[in-house]
Amino acid sequence: MSSEARLRASKSGKRRWWLLIAIVVVATLPLLFQDSYWRANLIVCALNVILAIGLDFILGYAGQLNLGHSAFYGIGAYASTLLIIKLGVPFWIAFAAGMALSGAAGMALSLFAVRLRGHYLAIASLGFAVIVHQVLLNWISLTQGPLGIYAIKPPPDIAVPGPPILSFGNSANMFYLVAGFAFLFYVLLDQLVRSPIGEALAAIREDEVSAASFGINCTVWKVFAFGMGSALAGAAGAFYASFVGTLVPDAFIITESFTILAMVIVGGMGTLTGPVWGAILLTVLPELLRGIGDLRLVVYGAALTLVVLFVPGGMVQAARIVRARLACLPIASTRQ
Repeated sequence: MSSEARLRASKSGKRRWWLLIAIVVVATLPLLFQDSYWRANLIVCALNVILAIGLDFILGYAGQLNLGHSAFYGIGAYASTLLIIKLGVPFWIAFAAGMALSGAAGMALSLFAVRLRGHYLAIASLGFAVIVHQVLLNWISLTQGPLGIYAIKPPPDIAVPGPPILSFGNSANMFYLVAGFAFLFYVLLDQLVRSPIGEALAAIREDEVSAASFGINCTVWKVFAFGMGSALAGAAGAFYASFVGTLVPDAFIITESFTILAMVIVGGMGTLTGPVWGAILLTVLPELLRGIGDLRLVVYGAALTLVVLFVPGGMVQAARIVRARLACLPIASTRQ
């Protein structure tokens, strides 16, 4: 085995161990947090992880600045809910349909704006988010407008003859469900970015003209990335509706897009692991600071500003810096 192959195998082994540790930690969280308030925050964390890694696939890997991620979040939530309530569609079929519709909307927007880059694409996606919010707000006969949709049921119990095995009305089970899908989506995107698709997206992100000159179909892969990330937002939306039990248009306002973007930036774009940590931090931090009242907004904003100014690579870059400095300590040198 060559040294390169051994190095690759070593990295793969370490990655598996970290994933195993993550699974064990996640599995124990509902046992550590019995309070319904913190269990609800755990579910929101898992939802935000799905949203953040989806946006990171669009922005961090394909280099497309999407400021309308909340629109696809809302499309998935409303589409799945309306299919269940209006047409009596089973939850999992409605879930898949909401995910597919969000993905299709993302692909359509990307295809329409395929020649736009940077600020122009950001403005187009922002405009799309405004349109979606206004449709949800004003199409009262379908969405109930600002009054919202209520009494949305959680996913159906998984049952066998006799009592149900899992009831997703239970917050712990709901967390395991959403976290399980977050893990599956993470693994899916991780495999994609390590495949030739990921190499093509990286080439497009760095220099689209050069990528095209090497025979990469930039349009196809940009549309694919946008659709994939949007589909994940739709999945998060479907879970959000079934978890909260109510839907109002203001849950999907533009500021939600900026919050998701902040999670990606603070965690570290183009890393997948970074947005996971960013989503956890920016979900938990506001709750931990709730005790200091409105001052928490100042602390929250200052923390974000410091990260962007001094560690532009986010938490992942900060971890690498700390690890490199620890490696230079005399103790580390002695062990080596």
